[in-house]
This record gives sequence, C-alpha cells and structure tokens, in this order.
Amino acid sequence: MGIAGSSGSGKTFFLKSFLDHFDQEQVTLISQDDYYYPANTKTQEENRLYNFDVPSSINREDFFNDIKSLFEGKTIYKKEYTFNNPNLTPKILEIKPAPILIVEGLFIFHYEEVNQLLNYRIFLDADEDIALKRRLKRDLIERGYDHDDVMYKWVNHVVPSYNTYLLPYKDTCDRVIVNNTDDPKLINGATDLISRELKEKLQFD
Repeated sequence: MGIAGSSGSGKTFFLKSFLDHFDQEQVTLISQDDYYYPANTKTQEENRLYNFDVPSSINREDFFNDIKSLFEGKTIYKKEYTFNNPNLTPKILEIKPAPILIVEGLFIFHYEEVNQLLNYRIFLDADEDIALKRRLKRDLIERGYDHDDVMYKWVNHVVPSYNTYLLPYKDTCDRVIVNNTDDPKLINGATDLISRELKEKLQFD
C-alpha cells in the first residue's frame, strides 16, 4: 500500500490511525523520509537553501532495495532521519516484514520502480492555506526551524515539488482523502473502512 500527500495533509495522523487497527506483526511501514542524503555537513545558510523536495535528495536505490527486501521477507535496519534537528538523536529503526507493507513518501508514485510494486494507492490532500498552517505549526515547534526558512522552502521548494512530482498522480490513486478539517473523525472513518476491507481480504481475525 502506498500513501502519499501534500505537506500538511495529515499523513502522520492517518498512518497512526491506520496502524492502530492492526497487530504489530500484521503491518509494517517504510518511509521515504529515512532515505534523505545527509545534509548535516551543510552550514545553516546552505541548509536553508538546499532543496529537500526533489527526487534527487533521496537515496532512491537504497529505498527501492529495502522495499524489495521486505517483500522477500527480510528484516532491514535503517538510521532514523531527524530532519537535521541537533536536539534529536537518531534511532536505529528495525523494520520487519509483514503481510501488509505501507510505503510512505512524496515521490513513491513518481519513482516508477516503487510505484509498480504497489497494489493500492492512497492520496491525502488538503487546501494549500490549510496545509501551510499545519506545516508552520510542525516545523516551528517540532523541528525548531525559523519562520522565514519555513516560508522560503514552502514557496520555492514544497509547493513546486508537490505540483510536479505528486499532484499528477492524484487521479491514478485508488482512494483520495480530502482532509481540510482537524476533526479526527474524518481520518478515523477512512482508516476504519480501509482496514476492515484489508482484514477481510487477508482473512485477519
């Protein structure tokens, strides 16, 4: 299952709600965010200008190979990406194979070799002004970014990348969820339905 969406569309909450419907051994998640090329050697100004929202910022080969390894029943180990926040110590992620594999990230439909592995595609969407408010709240508080830096990246990187590498695939997805409210009932209702369908298909208890 592939899950992608605009920044601020509610992917994190969607994933948490979805995973809560399953036992740990039934589902696993691999995130494109953990495959960014390291940028911690850059100065603050270089980091501000660096575009993380392009396909070349991701180690595409490792991302694809690890997805294939999970398909083959292998456990993978990956250092967590901390978005260059010096206050966070990255953990070593142990990602085990499971009957349901969730692949999450901005470029998962753009990367043809990844897209071809997906059986089901979910697109999370939100109006731009709502998405920006959520992005500001997250980046200023959780990631410690400067307001001007967040706005620079939003205008010059985030929105152009979304329009180029994700939006064209919206109509090819199996389910599109428009999340313009902060009412958890919308997301919880969608994950209830999708998880119920999967459990029936895979004959989970």
